[in-house]
Amino acid sequence: MFSGDSIIALSSGRLPAGVAVLRISGPQTRFVVETIAGGMVKARAATLRAFKAPDGTVLDNGLVVFFPGPASFTGEDVAEFHVHGGRAVVAGMLQTIAGFDGVRHAEPGEFTRRAFLNGKVDLVETEALADLVNAETEAQRRFAIRNTEGAQSELYLGWRRRLIHARAMIEAEIDFADEDDVPGSVSDAVWSDVHVMVDEIDRHIAGFHAAEIIRDGFEVVILGAPNAGKSSLFNALARRDAAIVTDEPGTTRDLLEVALDLGGLRVRLTDTAGLRDTPGKVEAIGIERARAKADRADLLLVLEDVADPGDIGPLSAAIPALRVGTKLDLLDAQASAEAARRYDLVISVVNGAGVDALLAEIGRRAADAAGDVGDVLPSRLRHVELLDEAKRHLVRAIDSGVAGQELRAEELRLAADRLGRIVGAIDVEDMLDVIFSQFCIGK
Repeated sequence: MFSGDSIIALSSGRLPAGVAVLRISGPQTRFVVETIAGGMVKARAATLRAFKAPDGTVLDNGLVVFFPGPASFTGEDVAEFHVHGGRAVVAGMLQTIAGFDGVRHAEPGEFTRRAFLNGKVDLVETEALADLVNAETEAQRRFAIRNTEGAQSELYLGWRRRLIHARAMIEAEIDFADEDDVPGSVSDAVWSDVHVMVDEIDRHIAGFHAAEIIRDGFEVVILGAPNAGKSSLFNALARRDAAIVTDEPGTTRDLLEVALDLGGLRVRLTDTAGLRDTPGKVEAIGIERARAKADRADLLLVLEDVADPGDIGPLSAAIPALRVGTKLDLLDAQASAEAARRYDLVISVVNGAGVDALLAEIGRRAADAAGDVGDVLPSRLRHVELLDEAKRHLVRAIDSGVAGQELRAEELRLAADRLGRIVGAIDVEDMLDVIFSQFCIGK
């Protein structure tokens, strides 16, 4: 599927930069290269040329690379101009190229959208490309790379192929039961495999939370009474003064968040308002938000001043928690030893005691929750919803034996349809605008 117009965009990073890369895709690409670069260049070879506007004005000197379609990222003719990364240079090149007939500026994600429409990538690989562009940690990069290579797509397509085969066997039994080359009964083998597939899909869906942790981060929420040292610890872990620290109770009124990279995993750390029974009106809102945030956390750090513990009331037993004693520097050696027995960890942000151990424990728990980054996991809620629908159709097919093989075969068809929608094999036009709008321009 080739588009009628060509698109141009800056595909490299923020300007100014040492080098900027401009990408063009579409039927006018070859003509633009011949005009701007003073003649055609060898395919897939970086060629040094002077770039000139149609009136002969020199725009810049740089490299041009031409990728003839369909063996290109988008499946169309594609070219890249590598120019000096000054704002004026890039603006001049973009203005000149967009001035050609049939060439316009690209919309966000339009290059990748063309790659999808031309069969170069499927929807899951497209989403993985977005994850790769946005990756901030090593775990995110490895997770995205594995999915861009097709591991996730192959899993879903493999299930779909098994269902198509199962449906074909069931329909063959219905239509040709009296033929010699059709087994007398294929039901046992087919429905045994469908049972296995339901279990496989269940286990796969269960990995979604681990995928969320890899992509979005491991949620750690700091709780404690006023003046328990929450904001001081928050600043120490953030390695900057992100929160205001005073001796006045109730200083923190709203949620403050910072992202950490621990062992290649993203950890989102949230500081909260001090929990107490008689807050002011504004502080009460902060406390309500703190408890709501705690209910969605992956780990709670429950802080207590070792010299003056404060009660914060009941917490959800479903959320793992670390009880952390703070202000260890205020105690003598004997009192410090006694405090160490009362808490999971004891720390002092004044002298740094125990802070590294706390970071290591948070990192260990985040790694345990994320599991093996190499596992094939559902990386989007969209995937989980369609997998749930596919599983429901499979369960109906298994449970409706008395309804006849025709209806059971239809349930298999509907399940295969849902798996096809995940990778974009069928009927996904309504999702495309949402998916590609998340990309940057030039990708």
